[in-house]
Parts: sequence; structure tokens; C-alpha cells
Amino acid sequence: TGGRAELCAAAGLRSSAFPRRSRQAASREPSLLAEALSPMMGERQSHINSLFLNEESSKRLGKGGRGQRFRHAWEKQAARARKQMYAITRESIKIFFQRHAFVLLTISSVLLGITLAMALRPYRMTYRQVKYFSFPGELLMRMLQMLVLPLIVSSLITGMASLDGRASGKMGMRAVVYYMLTTVIAVFIGIFMVLIIHPGKGGKGRAQPEGKMEPVHATDAFMDLIRNMFPPNLVEACFKQYKTQYTIRVINQTFVRPDSTAAPLPQHPPYNGSGSSLLPLPENSTGVWHNVTQALGSLPEVLSYEEVVPGPGSVNGVNALGLVVFSICFGLVIGSMKQKGQALREFFDCLNDAILRMVAVIIWYAPIGILFLIAGKILEMEDITVMGGQLGMYTLTVIVGLLIHGLCVLPLIYFIVTRKNPWLFVAGLLQALVTALGTSSSSATLPVTFRCLEENIGVDKRVTRFVLPVGATINMDGTALYEALAAIFIAQVNNYELDFGQIITISITATAASIGAAGIPQAGLVTMVIVLTSVGLPTEDITLIMAVDWFLDRLRTTINVLGDSLGAGVVEHLSRHELERQDAENSNSITEENEKPYHLIYQENETHKHLNSETAM
Repeated sequence: TGGRAELCAAAGLRSSAFPRRSRQAASREPSLLAEALSPMMGERQSHINSLFLNEESSKRLGKGGRGQRFRHAWEKQAARARKQMYAITRESIKIFFQRHAFVLLTISSVLLGITLAMALRPYRMTYRQVKYFSFPGELLMRMLQMLVLPLIVSSLITGMASLDGRASGKMGMRAVVYYMLTTVIAVFIGIFMVLIIHPGKGGKGRAQPEGKMEPVHATDAFMDLIRNMFPPNLVEACFKQYKTQYTIRVINQTFVRPDSTAAPLPQHPPYNGSGSSLLPLPENSTGVWHNVTQALGSLPEVLSYEEVVPGPGSVNGVNALGLVVFSICFGLVIGSMKQKGQALREFFDCLNDAILRMVAVIIWYAPIGILFLIAGKILEMEDITVMGGQLGMYTLTVIVGLLIHGLCVLPLIYFIVTRKNPWLFVAGLLQALVTALGTSSSSATLPVTFRCLEENIGVDKRVTRFVLPVGATINMDGTALYEALAAIFIAQVNNYELDFGQIITISITATAASIGAAGIPQAGLVTMVIVLTSVGLPTEDITLIMAVDWFLDRLRTTINVLGDSLGAGVVEHLSRHELERQDAENSNSITEENEKPYHLIYQENETHKHLNSETAM
């Protein structure tokens, strides 16, 4: 209507401006008006029709079109995949193999190691021969462990120094919340699986103990954890950990029986040797008897008993927890020093880059080392049928629990927080996951994890250098699940019924003990003593599961590395605003520094100085 009024007004002005127009021209005016209005009316009508059509289509989809929408999306993805399949050429295949050569080689080495071990088992190699055979794998472990110490220290210091206090505090809080959440979920998954499958039914008839375990008190284990956080000697912390050693002390206690009334005189005097006549009693027999009993009662008595006394001790191994605490504090101090700490910041940054370049070289030896590590472990097994029976059900329970946590829970948390595809993230981690499977050590896998996250996935270095070393030390999802499940399995083997309170106690102690588990092979067996003693289960029964622990240790280490890496992605997404703000502040400060005319001022001052000196001359 507005367009029609404007056209009518224009037509009216035109007719008033030319009053002497002919009748034929006046008769054409309605037709011109109609021609001018027809496109506008047609567009409006088509727009109205499209609105009605959209409403009808949305109603149709709302009523029953979700399946149709899913089908359309699936067809679209299939068409895209078909197009990519048609686009495959020899050059693209070559590029794919070059890009994923390490992953393919590592997976092939795992399969080849299992095949080689099965082929060599009929020859019944001696223990010495197996050790010689596993020597290339031992070299890989030594190479990776050589890089762990400088990598943890340099990455944590540079990561904390590059963050301001507020950003590092928020990032640390998010990381700790993620670690605690995933660990508690893992513990409850393990408890749920072992209560549902019940692998320990039937008692100890078929499970055989293997090896021995040292007695450990839960209180001393927790105190050792706190002591290791504050090492008195940083150099010693690089190769030793504090561990309480127990000694037996014999205590002798002497006491005198308190004075009491003398024993009564016997009423019937003793017979003589022939038994026929009575011995005559002396006249003062009552006094003599009183003196004798009083003298015997006043003699001191000595009682001796043994007491187990805890004392200081140490075991070989890197005190990673103490180094992590020191590196975090040292990095925060360097960051607060601003320009004065720039030299130290650059030094540790260069050290971190140098270590990662060494990792890039060593990592190509990993497939060979992993092949011999796995083959050697399989050859060390005396009886491979031990995987059956109760231990077979126990192994299956642990595997199912780890798969649920690693393939369902952790990717779901990542998707809920970031709204991104978790499988693309996991695909970039395949190198680190296979290395964890072969080495059975999350600390030894740390160099490879850094490389995967920073180069393959592109996670911010400030996040990886803080989250990964801390996660490799305290975040043990697979270990927590394993310890809770193993404790209830041992209770089932002993026909010991656990009540609800004891199950809650197991869940709490398993969560705490997994934090203290060092990132070294089979460290979970030591911390499991804490879980068993918390509910009164026999600690010597840990030897029942030692036969399969070498295999399960590799699986739970893989889940530990996966949880640390996904945690880095989650923390980076939650901290993106602080990181962007810090980048903007750094760029502004760099711009301001560049804009300051230091050289010009210096030259002007020098010029004035020379002029004044010449004038004085």
C-alpha cells in the first residue's frame, strides 16, 4: 500500500505538471501503474507463500520429521564420504602414509610382538634368554625415562611463568576439578562392574598366589605422600623417593609385684618318702612360711615384647611429586618477577624445546622397542592358561570397566564441555596411546604426549606444559578404577561380605591412593595396600592378581594418558578467554615497547652532550 500511494502521488504530480496531455497518454497511466506495482506485489506474495510453506514444513518435521532429518544428514555424510573416496589418488595415499607413518608402525609393532612371542613360546626360553631378547625394549624405556625429568621441570616452569597469577589459579582449579571428577567416576565404574559380574565367586580354589608383598600401614603411606611433596634435597629427589622403613624393636619391661598377704600355711603337711608317716612340722612353721612367700613375691619380673617402629628410608625412583610442587612454585615466582625473570624464562623455554626435539628423534625408535617389550613380557609368562578361570573373569571385568570409562565417559565429558568431536581429538593421540600400551608408564609416555597435543592437535603450549606434568603425576583414572575393583575382587575371593560403608571407604581410599601412585610400571600394586588395609582385607592376597597385572597395567596406563590429554583439551576450552586476554595484553605491551624512541632519545642526549663539551672547550 505504501508503494502504491507513492506511485499514485508521483502520477498525480506528473498529471498536474502536464495538464495538456492527450487522452491517449492519460489512458496509459493505469497500465503503467499496474506494470510498476506487479513486481512488488509478486515478491510480497512469494514471500508470504514461502513463510506459509516453512511453517507447514516445520510443523511436519516437528510432528515426525526428526528421523527424516537424521536420514538427510546421514545421506549428506555418505555423499561426502563417497566424494572423498572417488577423490583418492596414488599421491593422496602416499601423503596419508607419510603423515601417519609413526602410528602405523607402532600398531604394527604391537601386533608383530604378540605374533613373535606366540611363535617363540614352544622353545621355552630361559629367563636369561628372555632378558637378552627384551634388551631393545629396555633401551627404549631408558631413553624415555632420561627425558622425563628435564621435561617435567622445564615444561612446568615455562608454563607457570607464562601465565599470570589469576589465570594460573583458575586453570589449576579447573584441572583439579576435572581430575577429581574423572577419578571418582572411574572408581564407581569399577565398583559397579565388580559387583555386577562378581568375578571372585568360588573362593580361593583356583586362584594361586604369586610373589610377596611388603607390609605397609595406611597412615605411613599417606604421610610419605605428603613428605615427598616437600623434598629436603632437590638433587636427591631426581633419583630417590622417601619411603618409611620398618624395624622391630624389642622392649624389656621390669616390674615388681605389689605387696600382698602371705600365702596360707598348708593344712596337710607333706608325707615322707615312704608315705607311711608324717613329717614333723617345726614349732615356728607359720613364721617361716610367711617369710618365704614374701621373699618370692618381692622378686622383680621381666616382660619383653616386640614393637614395629617406622623410620626414615628411601627407594630408587624419581620423586615426581616433589619436583612438580617445586617447579610450580618456581614458575610462579619467575612469572611475578616480570622483566627480571625474563632470562630464566627464556632458558627453560629453550630447554623445553630442545627436549621436545630430542623426543622427535627418539620416537622413531619406539616401534622397535615396543615390539620387544611386549614380546618379552609374553615370553616371561610361565603358564598362559592362568588367564582363564577366576583371573580370566577378573581380567575381563577390568577391561570392560576401562573401556566404558575410556570410550564413553571421558569423550562424553569432552563433548559436553567443548561441543567438539572427541574422536578427532583421540585420533591425534594414537601415537601416545600406543606408546603407553607398550611402555606401561605414563611418565615415560609424557614426551610423546606433549608432541601429539602440541603438534597434531594444536593445544596451547601454556596449557599442555601445566596440565600434562601434573596429570601424569596425580591423575590416575585407570589406576583408581583398578584398585577399587581389585579390592572388592579380593574380598569376594575370601568370601567376605562388604557393607555399604566399607564400599564407600574403598571408593575414598582408592581415589586418594591413585593420587599417590607414581607414574611407573606396576605402582598401583603398592598403593593398593592402602585400600585393602582400610577395610581389613589381607594384604598378602595381592599376590593372587600379580599374574595378570603386567597386562592390565598397560591398559590402565593407556586410560591414564587418555584422561590427561582430554583434560588438557577441556582446560584449554574453559580457559580460552583468559588466554586470549593475556595474548592481547602481551601484544599491547610489545607494541608500546616498540613505539618508545629509546635510540632517538639516546642520540639526542649524546648530541647535546657533545655540543656542550665542544662549547666548553
